[in-house]
Amino acid sequence: MIIKRCDANPILTKNEVPFESALVFNAGVTKFQGKYVMVFRNDFGTTKQDMQDFANGKRKDWPGFKTNIGIAFSDDGISWDVADKPCFSLKSDEIRRAYDPRLTVIDGRCYLCFAVDTHHGVRGGIAVTDDFEDFEILSMSTPDNRNMVLFPEKINEKFVRLERPFPVYGRSENEAFDIWMSDSPDCRYWGNHQLLLGAEKVPFSNCKIGPAAPPVKTSKGWLTTFHAVETVEDVEFDCWHAGWNKIYYGGIMLLDLNDPSKIIGISDKPLLTPETPYEKLGFRGEVIFPGGMILEDSGEVKIYYGAADTVECLATANIDDLIKMCIE
Repeated sequence: MIIKRCDANPILTKNEVPFESALVFNAGVTKFQGKYVMVFRNDFGTTKQDMQDFANGKRKDWPGFKTNIGIAFSDDGISWDVADKPCFSLKSDEIRRAYDPRLTVIDGRCYLCFAVDTHHGVRGGIAVTDDFEDFEILSMSTPDNRNMVLFPEKINEKFVRLERPFPVYGRSENEAFDIWMSDSPDCRYWGNHQLLLGAEKVPFSNCKIGPAAPPVKTSKGWLTTFHAVETVEDVEFDCWHAGWNKIYYGGIMLLDLNDPSKIIGISDKPLLTPETPYEKLGFRGEVIFPGGMILEDSGEVKIYYGAADTVECLATANIDDLIKMCIE
């Protein structure tokens, strides 16, 4: 078995959060200043039952979640101490919330990528911090773009990111959205957008794909996770609303070190498939969404992922096995 789920899974739930919380998932994780750091999506303000009642017409007012981003620290990457208040949130007359954070350390500074729901579309944002208290927002994309992740070092003297635009007008059929990439001289202004991987190239997906955890550097290339979605006909999975028939997988590929627009290899099978109760049952079942990946000196790779849009989990693997999975 290439990948092993942590015996302590789920490693973070709403029960460990000292402020209002209903769902904890889709976290970004990195090592920074000698500690493991996790920033996690925290949804609150309603319940699964409230949402089901709305879907079934038992209540007319939309009981939608509020969202902030919490932060936790760890010495071993498994047991976490959650700070007593959120570290990041956005809300204005135009912005509804920020969510799905990703963390990347570049040149000793910690960069936060996040999605932003607005009244005029979904945007992707990038901020930078040195202490997780003060964040400088560097960039906000135009709609509709999200799932942004940064490479952990500049390539050819430029910041490089993966992203997932979702052009409803041009690619609306079955949500066939793809992974793109772009670069920037300063992490503020982004250009040179190009397609990295089309959804049709992933054999275990018949729907959309997108970036997952920020890539990690190996001697063979940039090891890169992605999420891939399969729609299953005539099936209904556990969810707050009726008609949920999607499975979210974790996938993995290897990109060229000097030119990450070149795919060296990609696994034709999922890296992670929903199998356990905490992955199959929850706010939205059958969902695995990697958001953090750490390569240890021992060769162990820690892969952090949200499960069922409800909890945060951890799986581990050996770096050589993951590279082999991509190139064979």
